[in-house]
Order: sequence, then C-alpha cells, then structure tokens
Amino acid sequence: MSATPKQPVLDDISKRIVELLQEDGRRPYAEIGREVGLSEAAARQRVQRMTEAGIIQIVAVTDPMQLGFHRMSMIGIRVTGDPRLIAEELTKITELAYVVVTLGTFDILVEAVCESDADLLDLIATRIRTIPGVMHTESLLYAGLYKDLYNWGTR
Repeated sequence: MSATPKQPVLDDISKRIVELLQEDGRRPYAEIGREVGLSEAAARQRVQRMTEAGIIQIVAVTDPMQLGFHRMSMIGIRVTGDPRLIAEELTKITELAYVVVTLGTFDILVEAVCESDADLLDLIATRIRTIPGVMHTESLLYAGLYKDLYNWGTR
C-alpha cells in the first residue's frame, strides 16, 4: 500500500454500491442493481472493477475474542532512520493487523492480535524489538473492544 495513494474517482452510483456493501457485504447483485438503477450484471461488473482496482475488499469481519485471540494491543514504536522501511518489515508479521507510519509521538503504530499475554510478549521481545532501527515500544493493552466498524461510507 502506497503512503500517498491516488484518490479514486467514483461516480454517485459506485459510491452508493460501496455504501450498500458496507451495510451487508453479502447483498445480492440483483438487489444492489435495483437500489442504484442498474441491471444485476452491471452492478456485478462495477463491484468487480472496484475490487480489481483495490478500491474495495469484501471480507468477513470477526470478533477476535470469540476466535481465541484474547490479547489485543496497540503498540507505539519509535525508530531511527526511515520509519517507512521499518513499517514495511512490520507488515510481514502475521499477528499485526494494522501498521501505520505517524507524525506524532510515535513513528509507527501497530495493532497486535495475539492469543495470550505470553504470545504478545514474545512478539514484542523477539520479533518487533529485534528489527534494526526499532528503539522503543509502548504497548496499550485493550481491556475491551467496544466498536470496530468499517462502514464510514464514501463521503
């Protein structure tokens, strides 16, 4: 993923399709087409083009706690050198669900999803802190997950 992605140009119909899929990613193409004034085939083609262009992904969003991942944490990382290079290394770690370069107190923020405290400790001690350039980590342990939505629309 590029740090400065191009802004995709979506017409009002495509934007509405995105919003409908954010409400229900399993919504039938026939229903989407009726809602936006297209045929089922045209709605399917639009979704396929947006998927192929990387504008949308249709995925199942899970509750990590119910799947046995009982320790979630946001980890702030301070680095030396170019944080983008270290962020690229961090994207290779399976337990990290979110990796962003920031312009604040931390150079990088990552979200870790682990099965236990021991797994989180191992992740930080042996896989994050050993990356050349990582100077400091600070973990913010999640005590509860109250809102985790991906339906911010297209504005």
